[in-house]
Amino acid sequence: VENDGLNRLVLSTCSNWHEISILRAYVRYIKQLRFPFSRNYIERSLTENPKISRVLINLFKAYHDPSRAQPSEVLVDECVGAIDLGLEKVVSGDYDRILRSIMTLIQATLRTNYYQRNDDGSAKPFLSLKFDSEAIDFMPAPRPMREIFVYSPRVEALHLRGDMIARGGLRWSDRHEDYRTEVLGLMKAQMVKNSVIVPMGSKGGFVVKTSTNSREEFRAEGVECYKIFIQGMLDITDNRLGNKIVPPQNVVRRDGDDPYLVVAADKGTATFSDIANGLSQDAGFWLDDAFASGGSAGYDHKKMGITARGAWESVKHLFRLLNHDIQKNPFDVVGVGDMGGDVFGNGMLLSKHIRLIGAFNHLHIFCDPEPDVASTYKERKRLFENVGGWDQYNKKLLSKGGKIFNRSDKMLDLTPEIRERFDIDEACITPNQLIQAMLKARTDLLWFGGIGTYIKSSKETNADAGDKATDALRVDATVVRARVIGEGANLGVTQLGRIEMSECGVHLNTDFLDNSAGVDSSDHEVNIKILMSDVMAQPKHKMDIEARNILLESMTDEVVDHVLRHNYQQAQSISLAEIQARENLQIHNAFIQDMEREQGLKRKIEGLPDQETVEERLRTGKGLTRPELCVLLAYAKISLTKEILNSDIPDNPKMDYWVMHYFPDILGEKYKKEILRHRLKREIVATMMANSMINRMGPTFLKSKMRRTGASVEEVMQAYLVARDAFGLRKLWAAVEALDGVVPAHVQLKAMREIAHLAEHSITWFLTRLGRDLDIEKDAKAFSVGIKELSSHLDSLATSTLKEDIDQRKNIFVQDGLPKALAREIALIPVLTSACDIIRISSEQNINLQNTARTYFELGERFHLDWLRQQARFLPNEEHWGAEAAKGLIDHMYGCQAGMTVRILRDMNGDARQVSKADSFVDRWFEKHSHHIKQLDSMFVDLRRVGSADLSMLIVAEQRIRQLYGG
Repeated sequence: VENDGLNRLVLSTCSNWHEISILRAYVRYIKQLRFPFSRNYIERSLTENPKISRVLINLFKAYHDPSRAQPSEVLVDECVGAIDLGLEKVVSGDYDRILRSIMTLIQATLRTNYYQRNDDGSAKPFLSLKFDSEAIDFMPAPRPMREIFVYSPRVEALHLRGDMIARGGLRWSDRHEDYRTEVLGLMKAQMVKNSVIVPMGSKGGFVVKTSTNSREEFRAEGVECYKIFIQGMLDITDNRLGNKIVPPQNVVRRDGDDPYLVVAADKGTATFSDIANGLSQDAGFWLDDAFASGGSAGYDHKKMGITARGAWESVKHLFRLLNHDIQKNPFDVVGVGDMGGDVFGNGMLLSKHIRLIGAFNHLHIFCDPEPDVASTYKERKRLFENVGGWDQYNKKLLSKGGKIFNRSDKMLDLTPEIRERFDIDEACITPNQLIQAMLKARTDLLWFGGIGTYIKSSKETNADAGDKATDALRVDATVVRARVIGEGANLGVTQLGRIEMSECGVHLNTDFLDNSAGVDSSDHEVNIKILMSDVMAQPKHKMDIEARNILLESMTDEVVDHVLRHNYQQAQSISLAEIQARENLQIHNAFIQDMEREQGLKRKIEGLPDQETVEERLRTGKGLTRPELCVLLAYAKISLTKEILNSDIPDNPKMDYWVMHYFPDILGEKYKKEILRHRLKREIVATMMANSMINRMGPTFLKSKMRRTGASVEEVMQAYLVARDAFGLRKLWAAVEALDGVVPAHVQLKAMREIAHLAEHSITWFLTRLGRDLDIEKDAKAFSVGIKELSSHLDSLATSTLKEDIDQRKNIFVQDGLPKALAREIALIPVLTSACDIIRISSEQNINLQNTARTYFELGERFHLDWLRQQARFLPNEEHWGAEAAKGLIDHMYGCQAGMTVRILRDMNGDARQVSKADSFVDRWFEKHSHHIKQLDSMFVDLRRVGSADLSMLIVAEQRIRQLYGG
């Protein structure tokens, strides 16, 4: 028992040591909530009001005594009433606030292990408390969904999570006074990082309170404290037995079932996964060794190089935007870390064309002004394989003037070559000054692979950066001259620093997007292990743990491919959003407002522009930056995943292929039945679907489409899947992506944007024209047949003007470098936006598809509808409503063309014997209605004379055409 002022309650309240530990735990916890009073003062408020203190203990017991089937509402009310009555006599306002706050914490406590006992019947030497964070009104934002606090005289620990199913690492913190602040910031970052995987974000941390005399003793004590932390969480977590939930013994559950608890390694706990899994197995916890990913029977992140490889997908993409192929051409790099590290070491071996001109870790500063690409690559590889630091680098391989300095030296003598490379005037500077010069250096890539926040916004203070250890090294974003930033490590740059660098022309994303591959691979590991537990439980499969481990290892490459695909698509999605950021600023702002209401997004916390800044950007013609778009992408995925989980979509058997595609092929071939009953099947389906739609259609697509059509999430998702499969968009996407390094990135993005326009128009069509009760397989197949027929016969169906437009677009794409076949497919996209109307008209009017298409296209040319739509698409819109009006008008024009086609086909179908060709339907109909046509012709002459029509002119034109056919 700790020796503090609370021990006097033994006498004043007749309480025992175990009862007093309840109050002691709350006192320690409340201090982590940035409570304004000192610990001694909080303790004094309790000891000077012993009657209230005793009732607080009684209130805790009233909620959690397992001898009662349910908390005694009468006893709880009596305790609360007694506390309120006692507080009336408390003179000090501070004491009143403190005591009420502790009562709030007790009322927000959902579970505790207080009533559990050791095998010998003694009380456990540590106390676990599980909180409903939203019920604690004085808790600083952002508030996690649930929080577990583990207290003992040896350790204090916290686990914060954003949702029922969440995962994240546990770190060994050295911030005794504010470890919760550290963990909270990391949990917030983990929430957005985890948007690509099944669980939401969580984070944990613990501090060792016992003094030790040596490094070995300190590590041993840390391991024991980590075990207490893990056991404290397991004590109050539900277990599973088959499909049955098994509550923990002697725990009153004031919440619902809560069996999902997964942890991972973090700072100081990289080698602790086996320890955690051992405790999980000893407790018979249902996740077994899937409890802590990355153990000896899991995926070794360093061996896979997965975190670095994922971030490298972002780096390659950003360089492609600069027309530089870093897998074929040399480029300069400055880095943070050493070759013994996972992210830095793996990253600096991912291209044989790296020119590493400088790097630093906590011990050394590496400078190589003009490195030889081939020999330095081999040397880095040697250091990586031998886990060597910069002091073990072969200095003979350094270029002229190259040096490796000790950071412990007071002053450094620089060579002329180092001074020239890093633009340093002085011949002798401190190690910190050299590091700052390296961070500001002219380089192609600045690669973060080590711990620390090294760049902040010029508008932030070092305190804002929240990393005291690097205060002396940190530089402002405005002085960074790197072309590209790769954040393989967490928090290398503050979010405001990223935004400021982006505004200055630096190409970068965010850490949570760049380095998400680590959590992604861990998620695959956990879900595969959950699946294999089900498989091993069935004797027919003859699968033991050894066979499982062999199978797990054999699937490594396929898991890596799945994970890297996510990194690739996310970076691409941000670029697609970026090229439209200026025109979509108001849409982005509307989405941010949606997320503020629905997901609790805080603009200031996420570094997003406030309303005043948005209006300023509108005036100056600026959109959101890449780092800001990364936040929107993450929140869009989080929101959509939750929406899908709240619907029936994951339960539709036609959606089973999503979960089948999540797992490696060999598992799908052998264990389909087990996959389809996976405990997280719904969550996997929802996550996969959200990733697909948001990556392809952009972060604001769903909300915008729901606003425009009034459709539900489920309806929009169904329409997306029908459009994707009907038009064969996956084949088109793959063909464009296969041109990486073959054509410039902007050409690929232009093609991707055309595909997105087709998808968006078609989704709207399916929602508004066909009705919302779509049959995904049936409708996709039916329209796919018609689309293929139209595509293959367009040369004979389109008007001469339309064919010229197609050929012109095709030639432009061919000149850009696209293969002819793909160039034609992309060139056809504006024409194929009408495909759904044509197919539907043909079916409903029972008229040959090709005859319908000829009529439709000729009408479009005769009434200048393609020109009118083009005018509407490029209308200058200063505000959101103008853009919405233009989109609505374009939809009306398509409807107008479809309605006119139906009218002509109906009127002329009876005269089919009198005409020689189907395309003369239009001419014959026009002859019958020549008076009205002449009036329209004069209107089009006036419009063409103007040159560019405004919105009102286009509305009048659409109305006149609609009147002609009675629409």
